[in-house]
Amino acid sequence: MSEKEAPKRAKKPMWLVRLFVKDYDQVQKQRVCESYGRLSGAVGIVMNLLLSASKFLVGILSGSVSVTADAANNLSDAGSSVITILSFKLSSKPADEEHPFGHERIEYVASIVVAFIIFIIAFQLVVSSFDKILHPETPLWNPWTILVKLWLFLFNRRLGKAIDSAVMQATAIDSLSDVYASSAVLLSQCISPAIGFSLDGYMGLVVAGFIVTAGVGVLREALDKLLGPAPTKEMTNLIAGHILKHEGVLGMHDLMLHSYGPGRYFASVHVEVDAGEDILKSHDMIDNIEREVAVDHGIHLVIHLDPVVTDDERTNENRRKVQQILQGIDKSLTMHDFRMVEGVTHTNLIFDVVVPHGFPMSMHALQQEIIQKVRALDGSYYAVVTLDADYTGTPSNKTH
Repeated sequence: MSEKEAPKRAKKPMWLVRLFVKDYDQVQKQRVCESYGRLSGAVGIVMNLLLSASKFLVGILSGSVSVTADAANNLSDAGSSVITILSFKLSSKPADEEHPFGHERIEYVASIVVAFIIFIIAFQLVVSSFDKILHPETPLWNPWTILVKLWLFLFNRRLGKAIDSAVMQATAIDSLSDVYASSAVLLSQCISPAIGFSLDGYMGLVVAGFIVTAGVGVLREALDKLLGPAPTKEMTNLIAGHILKHEGVLGMHDLMLHSYGPGRYFASVHVEVDAGEDILKSHDMIDNIEREVAVDHGIHLVIHLDPVVTDDERTNENRRKVQQILQGIDKSLTMHDFRMVEGVTHTNLIFDVVVPHGFPMSMHALQQEIIQKVRALDGSYYAVVTLDADYTGTPSNKTH
């Protein structure tokens, strides 16, 4: 959550945010994000404790064991809020010797824990639903549960979007699962008398399926972020736009973007420049680009300088011919780092080819076809081809 680029927010923050979060609009600051996390957790704990206390009181006064048990369930629901507070506290720890990139990914681990809490809720609902199918009873409906849990869902979802928090979004889904369960009881209470048959248990099984689906979604998103998902087009185009707008840049390739938590990005890229240009001038331009991206977007960018020969007519002509060969094989293939090394008996044409994911040919077959077609240009030409994976799908060059 450190050095986070502030997401665009169309809605005005809730009054609770304005009241308890200082500098609430500066979500790129770590302390502000931690304040959001503490607020989310505290509100969740308080609301679940109030809900649990009210049900426990009703259960004691009415002698209903099921209502008292439901009160205990709401007490355990506060666990998700505790996890939210702990995850924000732990993820805000500064980088250390063992974790030089920080601790922000702890938030994804917390999301996985919340996902398993959701699965436990679904399992408990399945067990109780089978019991109600075997032993039908009049369902008890508490309107406060739906209203409070729906409000908690909307509250956590809105805060989660404001600071791009995975664990808040997961906590929101946890509250929504309780809304599903309570709504099923309400629906069953309305329909069952009309048909003379108790639907409570069957409705519970259906809702359990929805809850499991929601839990799987939370788990999949958290695991994707831990494994390292592909960067969004918006993010890669953002970086490419900063790089390609500079006049001295001829092209770029091998852009890699790594996330170590919400807003914690590290990137590397190769940038092509004219080999005849003053190296100090090119290096100064690269420094400016790195600083620009860091200041404007909080992305730690490292650029590798690739000099490209642009004033040799024979090299340029062969570069164009090889590009035509690649386009003839498939329009999605792009090339970079082209150079010629001439010898007494043969000439090596050395270049890299970027191959998109899901390409229909095997890497070996593609490499052999390129080599054969380059050889067909001139019997003395040998293609030394390196096939690269396409990590981002960003624009790779200008017209050169």
